[in-house]
Parts: sequence; structure tokens; C-alpha cells
Amino acid sequence: MSALAERLGAALASPPSELPLEGDLAELRAQASIPAAVLIAITDRSEPGVILTVRREHLRTHAGQIAFPGGRTDEGEDPVAAAVREAHEEILLDPKSVDVVAAIDTYRTVTGYVVTPVVAVIPPDLPLEPHKHEVADWFEAPLGFLLDSANQHRRSALFQGRERHYYEIDWNGRRIWGATAAMIVNLSRRLKWS
Repeated sequence: MSALAERLGAALASPPSELPLEGDLAELRAQASIPAAVLIAITDRSEPGVILTVRREHLRTHAGQIAFPGGRTDEGEDPVAAAVREAHEEILLDPKSVDVVAAIDTYRTVTGYVVTPVVAVIPPDLPLEPHKHEVADWFEAPLGFLLDSANQHRRSALFQGRERHYYEIDWNGRRIWGATAAMIVNLSRRLKWS
């Protein structure tokens, strides 16, 4: 296990500084939910980064949005296996390069998914390649920038006749918002990064 993975593991073992965000719209908690997982792949470098993808515009859900690699959990599959499998499918991340640290607080999306984020450390500068049908692009954003509460902006919008609150992070003109930003906020409540 790398020094970065050990540092992350120790920090994630502590309780969050604030309650984690549970998800979108309280009434959705009573509805059926689809288990899913995402991989928060953190690059092992002096200034760690986080791998994010840009979803293709034609996808049924979250089209064109920035997201962690991830998707539905297959039957009999745990969140860690699902997150690693999905990252391999979406950006050709070699599963042998993934040093899993921990699964963290689940997050419920407005589209009915209950997502388990899986934090992992990966080597820097891997030759990642986006899946041509699912992922338009991928990029690495600095972990410190994402975790800084000064960069996590709370916004609101009307959704299905109700005001909905969400987080948004803008990095180099890339708008990270919704469930992905909320999971970053939850991670920041567990990690005090400097």
C-alpha cells in the first residue's frame, strides 16, 4: 500500500466533520433504488489528482455531465468490484493498477441510483482511453482544489416544481455538479487536505 493510500485510509476511518449529504429529494428515499458504484481514482503524485469523465451526450441519464467512472452494480457484485469493473470498461483503467482504500457514504441520485463511491489510489500518467460509446473525454483535476470548500458552491434550481439544492465546482471551465459534486463534498467532509 502506498503512503498516499495509507494517509487516505487513516483519514477515511475517522467520522466526517459534518453529516454526509444523503442525496436528492427526500421523497425518493421511499422509491425503488438501483445499486451503483463509482471509482474515485486518486493519482499517486506529490499533488494528487482525481480522474473524472465526461459522459457522452446521447446517454439516457446524466448525458454530457462530468462524472466519476462507474455504473450499475451487477447481481452478486459488491460496490468495489463494480466500481473497478466500470472504470476498466469506461476508461480502460487496469484493475491491477487500482489500490482500493475504502467505500464511503452512499449517495442517492434523482434518477433512482444509490451510488457507493469507492476511493482508490492509482499510479499517475496511466494510458487511459475513453470508451467510444459512453465517455466523450476524461481529465484529471487536482484533489486539493476539489476538496477546498471555497470551490464548492451551493446552488439551487427548480426541478419538478420544487426548489432543488445542489453543489457545483468549476475547474478550468469544467462544470462538476449534481451527484458528482455532492460525492466530492462528502469526501471533503472526511478528508482534511493540505
